[in-house]
Amino acid sequence: MNTRPKIIVLDDDPTGSQTVHSCLLLMQWDVETLRIGLADTAPIFFVLTNTRSLSPEKAASVTREVCQNLKAAIALEKIQDFLVVSRSDSTLRGHYPIETDVIAEELGGFDAHFLVPAFFEGGRTTRESVHYLKVNGVDTPVHQTEFARDSVFGYSTSYMPDYVEEKTGGKIRADHVERLRLADLRSGVQDRLVHLRNNQCCVVDAETQADLDRFATDILATASQGKRFLFRSAASLLTSLAHLGAQPIAPEAMAQYVRGGKPGAVIIGSHVKKTTEQLSKLLEAPGTVGVEIEVSRLLDLSSDPHDALLADATQRACQIHESGKTPIIFTSRQELTFSDVQTRLAFGEAVSTLLMDSLRQLPTDIGFLISKGGITSNDTLSQGLALRTAKLLGQVLAGVSMVKTPADHPQFPDLPVVLFPGNVGDEMALATVYQRLSTST
Repeated sequence: MNTRPKIIVLDDDPTGSQTVHSCLLLMQWDVETLRIGLADTAPIFFVLTNTRSLSPEKAASVTREVCQNLKAAIALEKIQDFLVVSRSDSTLRGHYPIETDVIAEELGGFDAHFLVPAFFEGGRTTRESVHYLKVNGVDTPVHQTEFARDSVFGYSTSYMPDYVEEKTGGKIRADHVERLRLADLRSGVQDRLVHLRNNQCCVVDAETQADLDRFATDILATASQGKRFLFRSAASLLTSLAHLGAQPIAPEAMAQYVRGGKPGAVIIGSHVKKTTEQLSKLLEAPGTVGVEIEVSRLLDLSSDPHDALLADATQRACQIHESGKTPIIFTSRQELTFSDVQTRLAFGEAVSTLLMDSLRQLPTDIGFLISKGGITSNDTLSQGLALRTAKLLGQVLAGVSMVKTPADHPQFPDLPVVLFPGNVGDEMALATVYQRLSTST
């Protein structure tokens, strides 16, 4: 196959680009912005829909809007060959099957959709159709982890056919799910791919990048014969589909992107246990000072504490920056409970608004910005920095992306921004990224 198809990724939070580089992230999805992505020389681009933070109804609406605009943009750009990936969380949290159903309705005619949750940089593998997360060095079925107890996206099984049946409410039965196991992938699956039809649901094993490389080779060969496939995957599959090679600047050398050797700023919204552990280690690093925001005060409906919390965080962050150190702005860590999903989502929006207002009040000469948490990172790009597009530079640590704002950004031109997922890395990972970018060490 001489030309590779354009890979269009609808990313439900902005961390799905964590295994590729030198491509565009789109924060908007009007037809003209999508045409920018389609016309870019890179084989892959990302549309950051942020649907994981939305209600099911809103997630479906946003996905439908993206797909309808994509149809128009594809026609205008005369794109013949493309693959669509619904990129989601490797710990199985997200709006499945809502998003893949909408994509199939709007872009239609798919012969199969593949669930490929493996994400090697984050310790996620799948074998015998069971999805595992490495916890303290031990492969643990993902339904036994904190992620399965998510109040919005919880689930009861790590066996992917049963997960499909559970999430589709029995619409797709477990025994109707096609299983591509390790032995199948390693011996080649083209003969099975050519016989798939009617948007057949398939679950895909993977223990190494080589497994997905082989799978991607078979997928691309079969697609070149006219078969149409849709993917619901974590980031590692994108590495194999895009086939980009090594990034231009090594992760350890990315301090050269830091503006003027200045101290940076860190914004942390993620509440998962791993983030809290990483935050603790970061605050021990030289040159960091914590700015805790008591977000529980936002639950006080008798007053509007937003402005007071913002003024306090802004004052402290600016003082820390003026002293030559890096402010670490983070939400208070206590676990809050909510009466229903809608209340939780509304609270999350209030917290995000506060964090983004804090970002916009940062000194304009910060050297770099680290955003911790998937939803926080999406809001950082689309709201805090109000970007239309951003150029992905690569990874500063395995699974942790860095982008750069445009040179004409009105507040933070050419600012390197790290998009750090909530559940990636060991306890030292956040401190490691800070140290790689900080000139104080």
